[in-house]
Amino acid sequence: QVQLVESGGGSVQAGGSLRLSCAASGDTSSIKYMGWFRQAPGKEREGVASISSRSSFVVYADSVKGRFTISQDNAKKTVALQMNSLKPEDTAMYYCAAGTMFGVAYSLRVDRYKYWGQGTQVTVSS
Repeated sequence: QVQLVESGGGSVQAGGSLRLSCAASGDTSSIKYMGWFRQAPGKEREGVASISSRSSFVVYADSVKGRFTISQDNAKKTVALQMNSLKPEDTAMYYCAAGTMFGVAYSLRVDRYKYWGQGTQVTVSS
């Protein structure tokens, strides 16, 4: 089992920045990739960014490319999401997730993740 705890959410004006962090504990050796997802009210959960635990290859959703950066510290077992130039449409609950599927290096698909954090709210006002 893996436990994930997010932190760093909050409220910010458009154009501002926030940094989310996710701490993993438990059987972290089973994690092959990690991701950040978000879900706005009335919308489906969507992948924002993902990173391979071993190679650090990354992938981003088109809507956040150039604005968000995912990174990891394997020694501290943490994954961060730096969010710059935030827009009101970035408002959502943000979730950290960990995946264990063989043959998958990174993914923005919800169904490829086994473990999820409780989420942290990000609100961007115009």
